[in-house]
Amino acid sequence: MRSYIYIMISIPVFGVLYFFTAVMVLLLIFCSYLGMKKVVKGGIRFWAKSVFLLIGRKLRINGYENFDENGRYLVIANHASLFDIMAIMSFFPGVSWCGRERLVKIPVFGHFLKCIDYIPIKATNIRNTKEMLDLMVNNANGLTVAIFPEGTRTIDGKINDFYRGFIHVLRSSELELLPVTLKGFYELKPKNRFHIKFNTKINVVIHKPIQNRALVEKDDREILSAVKGVIESAYY
Repeated sequence: MRSYIYIMISIPVFGVLYFFTAVMVLLLIFCSYLGMKKVVKGGIRFWAKSVFLLIGRKLRINGYENFDENGRYLVIANHASLFDIMAIMSFFPGVSWCGRERLVKIPVFGHFLKCIDYIPIKATNIRNTKEMLDLMVNNANGLTVAIFPEGTRTIDGKINDFYRGFIHVLRSSELELLPVTLKGFYELKPKNRFHIKFNTKINVVIHKPIQNRALVEKDDREILSAVKGVIESAYY
């Protein structure tokens, strides 16, 4: 019965969220055309935080003291929900995301993506994966970059094995690694369920940064184990 109620509520809520997001994108595009980067950054934070207010959830964030918003990091987080990106941008609106190259070719919207330092990546295959990772490193120079190393959202609530792509970025840059744990987001809205579970407690845990030199001396398997272990530790 409760699930049915959540489904009925979720339909209009998604409508409100999509409308609100569309309005915010138009406003931010206008600001980006005027070169108002600080306004765009503030608008992104407002949008991200407002999304959780609109679904009636308070987003608790622990670990603000562990990072400098003006610093440069490689942000690594678990991926469980439709709302993961909003959760990270609510505390780090200046973070850059990687995505499909074709998006920057869309009129107007492409200009907005460039304004927020979007990193365009071509579709990868066995032949060009390293080339794309190299491009990501070059384009991310001077930026904080966020990556979900699982590659896709979990379908069982457990953190999936990490892909090695972020290790290439780590070894090819001097970025500190900032681990982030997103708790409760799988219960809130997983990939394999339509409705939002409106009584879910959601929490972001920002861990202490890991120095680049402390990781690059390890082999890939050790890095994967160490980083995943830090992110999983917030569950216990």
